[in-house]
Amino acid sequence: MLDRGFHHDGSADHVSTLAPEPGETVTVFLRTPKDHRTGVHVRSTPDGEAHYTEAVVDRETPDEIWWRADVTVRNPVTRYRFLLTGDGGYRWLNAAGLHHHDVPDSADFRLVSYAPPPAWAADSMVYEIFPDRFARSGADRTYPAWAVPAGWDDPVTGAGPDTSVQVFGGDLDGVTARLDHVTGLGMNTLYLTPVFPAPSNHRYNASSLTEVDPLLGGDAAYRTLVDEAHRRGIRILGDLTTNHCGSTHPWFVAAARDKDAAEREMFHFGDDALGYEAWMGVASLPKLNWTGERLRRLMAGDADSVVRRWLRFGLDGWRIDVANMTGRLREIDLTREVAALVRRAAAEENPEALLVAEHAHDASGDLDGDGWHGTMNYAGFTRPVWSWLRGPDVRLPFLGVPAPIPRLGADRIVRTMRAFAARTSWRSLVHSWSILSSHDTARIRTVCGGDEALVEIAAGLMFTLPGAPMVLAGDELGLEGAWGEDGRRPMPWDRPDRWRTATLDAYRRLAALRRDEPALRHGGLRWLYASGDALAFVRERAGERLLVFAARTAHEPVRLPLGAVGTPLYGGAAIVPGPDGTVVLPDDGPAFHVWRLG
Repeated sequence: MLDRGFHHDGSADHVSTLAPEPGETVTVFLRTPKDHRTGVHVRSTPDGEAHYTEAVVDRETPDEIWWRADVTVRNPVTRYRFLLTGDGGYRWLNAAGLHHHDVPDSADFRLVSYAPPPAWAADSMVYEIFPDRFARSGADRTYPAWAVPAGWDDPVTGAGPDTSVQVFGGDLDGVTARLDHVTGLGMNTLYLTPVFPAPSNHRYNASSLTEVDPLLGGDAAYRTLVDEAHRRGIRILGDLTTNHCGSTHPWFVAAARDKDAAEREMFHFGDDALGYEAWMGVASLPKLNWTGERLRRLMAGDADSVVRRWLRFGLDGWRIDVANMTGRLREIDLTREVAALVRRAAAEENPEALLVAEHAHDASGDLDGDGWHGTMNYAGFTRPVWSWLRGPDVRLPFLGVPAPIPRLGADRIVRTMRAFAARTSWRSLVHSWSILSSHDTARIRTVCGGDEALVEIAAGLMFTLPGAPMVLAGDELGLEGAWGEDGRRPMPWDRPDRWRTATLDAYRRLAALRRDEPALRHGGLRWLYASGDALAFVRERAGERLLVFAARTAHEPVRLPLGAVGTPLYGGAAIVPGPDGTVVLPDDGPAFHVWRLG
């Protein structure tokens, strides 16, 4: 058992409130083995100075001792960890695990007293749609001169000059017509990549932020989609780029044409070859300058600003594109300030609005402020899952890393997951998105070498670990793609022979399992086992315990001292403890199992 029976996390079983007020005293609970009967202190750092509080026994169960101690939320983010002494020696327990040496504060548990995320977000299961490739309504559209029209069954141009201008003709009325597929899959939140006019199929180079692209059906089609989604109980999130706009946007056109234009301060002009800063040097994506007031007003401050107007239109929040680079340029670092500005604007328009930030690596420095509620958890979920379930002969890149994804054992990928999770609060972790594929990555089926059993395991982890599952449209049908653009393939609605029905069934059953089991949406996480080809963890809430076990191949039997019968919820047969309370888990694989313990 990992951490030798010592456990704490930020879930409701272990803290007296998930949304503390400034100055509030929060009771935190630590679980220890029965033989640890002395020597528990909680260390916090109010106003930057270390403070120790001795814990007392709160209760005992047949298997463990629950200790409690009080922590005062003196600062907006209050960090704490546990000092363990006594017969077992000198140890620390923080969010990264158990340590026999002194540790820095960076992996401490955290209490956050900023306003909490919207309550609905912890129950969200997100379905991502790239509008051009999802569904056609059949409406007659006039294509602009830049577009290269394609037939729905044509191959995607995944590289080359036509990649960003190949248009398949998916539109918003097509999305509306397929909402029953979304609800039938079990998803309750839609995230659409940008819908604003732009001279590309991806629309991240917006030429306007105040209207919906006529190619997609315009504002009227968006109105219908939002209303129909809400009627079905589906939330809908927009995609807003706060780092750049398109070079055809009137803001930039005016700024580039006239050095005295009011819009000039909204961009970073210079003397280099391009003459202005752009995302990754791409000329069509001029970088926004957040040092001035005009941009702040137009994007978030004014009553009719971009953030506000679309929330009033009916959006339930935003996914923030390139959040990690927003407001950052050389000596300028306004990212957290911009995040707080956007959040204030969003909360004033809709207190239930959600803000999720794109971030491809360590997002911890941008979370736990009064800004983004969570991140797209590429670093702490996607990459480790890929590294464990990658097909043995698959060689794929990952978001710019100059090396193919390695194939690692479960012990290493769990260490990775815990290391990233430990650098943020539990709140930020559970409101981040667990992603197997996105429009910027390879498809999970391709990552797994086409092995449907491995895809099922990946989906199982996505739906059972903390964090909101985010499914890229088409993953549930087994679409493939070796990189982002290659994976943006049209949905094969009229080609059911291409559907991987076993994968679709697995996604539906796993989504239903998450929907029906509060422990999977609101419970804590306790890692039990991770080695090579297998891993096991428990999700717990209010006495309910679900055991999750995944194996990428056949393996040596795993024995855990659980002392309880396991009733199957997903996967194989019941498990029964032996006379000493030890449970032997199945040794076959690939396999994914969930049991209710007790």
